[in-house]
Amino acid sequence: MNDVKRMRVSDALKAIETSNDGLYGVLLARGTLEIGFYRPGETDLQQPHDQDEIYFIQSGEGFFECAGVSRPFEAGEALFVAAGVDHRFLDYSDDFTAWVVFYGPPGGEAEDEPPSA
Repeated sequence: MNDVKRMRVSDALKAIETSNDGLYGVLLARGTLEIGFYRPGETDLQQPHDQDEIYFIQSGEGFFECAGVSRPFEAGEALFVAAGVDHRFLDYSDDFTAWVVFYGPPGGEAEDEPPSA
């Protein structure tokens, strides 16, 4: 694949509209990589996922609960969740949306390693 795959918010919202649940739309699936867009309803009913995951918050704000700890989030943040960890968004604004990236093998990648200097 030599061409750039453009993914705009307008494309992401269309993917949600045509999805089975109306909450999460897939824009790209390649190998273990999946890029999607998430706009939950009134309550985020997610269950832990088999792969590692990164959320890029597009819009909105609220709280993110991960492994029992709740922290605020806002647009422009990236949130990492390891495979199998319980997590969800809470008390989020009506305009909340996020890009979602799933990657790696079932069970997740290797443990965290410090960045090399």
